[in-house]
Amino acid sequence: MSIQDLRMSPDWCPPAAPAVPEDSNLFSAFGNSSVYAGSPQSGETGIITRPPIRTIRDKDPIYSAVAVDTRFDEVILMDNNMWGLRVFNRLDNTEPDAPFTDPKRIISGPETDIQFNNGLYIDPHNGDIYSVETDTGDKVVVFPRDAKGNIKPARILATPHRGFALAVDEDKQELFVGVQYPPEVAVYRKEASGNEKPLRSLQGESTRLSDVHGIAIDPKNKLLYAANWGHVSDYRIAGTGRFEDPSISAYPLNAEGDAAPLRVIQGPKTQMNWPAQMTIDPDTGDLYVANDMGHSVLVFKGTDQGNVAPRRVIKGNRTGLANPSGVFVDSKNKELWVSNFGNSSAEVFPLNADGNVAPLRTIRSAPLNKVSLKFGKVEALAYDEGRDQVWVPN
Repeated sequence: MSIQDLRMSPDWCPPAAPAVPEDSNLFSAFGNSSVYAGSPQSGETGIITRPPIRTIRDKDPIYSAVAVDTRFDEVILMDNNMWGLRVFNRLDNTEPDAPFTDPKRIISGPETDIQFNNGLYIDPHNGDIYSVETDTGDKVVVFPRDAKGNIKPARILATPHRGFALAVDEDKQELFVGVQYPPEVAVYRKEASGNEKPLRSLQGESTRLSDVHGIAIDPKNKLLYAANWGHVSDYRIAGTGRFEDPSISAYPLNAEGDAAPLRVIQGPKTQMNWPAQMTIDPDTGDLYVANDMGHSVLVFKGTDQGNVAPRRVIKGNRTGLANPSGVFVDSKNKELWVSNFGNSSAEVFPLNADGNVAPLRTIRSAPLNKVSLKFGKVEALAYDEGRDQVWVPN
């Protein structure tokens, strides 16, 4: 890395003076101001053997999704940071003076093929655990209920790049995979594996899908719902890039191709801000949305449309919500589970919770008041000399 001033131009502002003297800023520890890489064709190589001066890393779990196995009273949390699945007892509760709660088992390691996984689904009949990888692996992995340790998946299904959400129609035995970009909902046989192609796919400009982060299905009313961030883009079609408000779009359950939604929930009254995973109450048809940047859970009626306010909002300092990204309705026990990307925890509320309410229980995997780094897939770094800061795009 080499740092130098750009040539002056009448159209440019001169660079600001460094915030910290050169002998004491972030780069002073490296000794030399520049490190150069040789061309592979030159035959010249160099080896840097110095250990890092320090490491910026979150060593605690960061939970991107949650699901409950109601047959065995177990809670499964998707750890996006340490690349694993953590299983707890449903009634576990971390007391405020306790450092954390240990899981009863962990699925993690290179054999598991778990990387930046997000979506999570538990088979209600046999307890199989389904999870989809978002950034690098392009696959759904399936484990048996009692899996633990560094174990190979029982089944792997290749999926489109950037799959984020999962849902299953148990009546038709179909697996739905929500894809961020280009936006799509791909539908497979539930038992599909390998390179098996989807039965059908919902994608195209008319669908109004835009960076899909959550999906939910209502088999009773034959409906499919998608939670969209609003980043519209398809690299295969020039000129498709634009920004829209976040939304929830509803479709017939068997929709495919470039099908328009039946209705859309969208607008400032909705309070949606980076809506992540979404779940449905099968008894009422209510939609529960993990609202990441709003630090809230939003509840809509499945029949809502347009610029409407949520019917209920769980939000406030008593809730403990911090960048919630996963949500699950446990209709058997009338509980709502929420996983937090921002503080290494998951919380459970009464299913009818509303407002600034304290959770019934909390499972915490880090000290109280921990703030997660929330690193995603870090692919670049930048040094701001003026502020003496390192910038990390995720």
